[in-house]
Amino acid sequence: MVNDPIIYIVSDSVGETAELVTKAAVSQFNGSHAVIKRFPYVEDLFHIDEVIDLAKSERGIIVYTLVKPEIRKYMHQRAVEENIVIFDLIGPLMDQLQSMYGKEPLLEPGLVRKLDEEYFKKVEAIEFAVKYDDGRDPRGLLKADIVLIGVSRTSKTPLSQYLAHKRLKVANVPLVPEVDPPEELFSIPLEKCYGLKISPEKLNQIRRERLRSLGLNDQASYADVERIKTEMAYFEKVTSKIGCEIIDVTNKAVEETANIIMSKFRNRK
Repeated sequence: MVNDPIIYIVSDSVGETAELVTKAAVSQFNGSHAVIKRFPYVEDLFHIDEVIDLAKSERGIIVYTLVKPEIRKYMHQRAVEENIVIFDLIGPLMDQLQSMYGKEPLLEPGLVRKLDEEYFKKVEAIEFAVKYDDGRDPRGLLKADIVLIGVSRTSKTPLSQYLAHKRLKVANVPLVPEVDPPEELFSIPLEKCYGLKISPEKLNQIRRERLRSLGLNDQASYADVERIKTEMAYFEKVTSKIGCEIIDVTNKAVEETANIIMSKFRNRK
């Protein structure tokens, strides 16, 4: 019976990709197993020599993902010298892509992992924005990077989603005169909170269009100018009590408001 082969996974990053590919290959041989030993963050020739010596003494093979040409070249050279079987998973494909793209690769280890982390941060932020949209759960205010407050139809939700795509966790709270704001709103750091201000005339126009789009009478109290002025007075009262920064969104696109907030957030960091 053949002993389980010893496979050395060598990477200048974590080595997850090479290990997954190796396990996928082994799985095709029903009932067969392999001893897999992972060597992550291999970035100098000394570490290559160590792996070569181990593979030689244990009659193992080497599967590697190394992006730096000089390290890849040295690995191949030493393996040939010691008659060790090696498989370069990424080098040949990178060489082919370099020819196709007509430009040099970045040669930065771990970029896939960084991209994956950024992706999952974005997904987490989007889920956060949905969960804590429209004041659904005040506990989110304490967890958020940014808190938006304003009366209805001041772009709180689209702004929250836009900022979420920039990996910021955003919660928003609607301000309604008949409803007291959540207590948590007065406990968050001032620099996290932004009040979204809009002119009554512009808000009247937006609300009337919204009512019409829903097939409703655009003269309803929701779009009444006096009602809007009452709401804006309440907005001023609450934001003054909090002491948060006010952004006038009357003639601003969501992207423009988001850029203002992101700039302030970066400066704060």
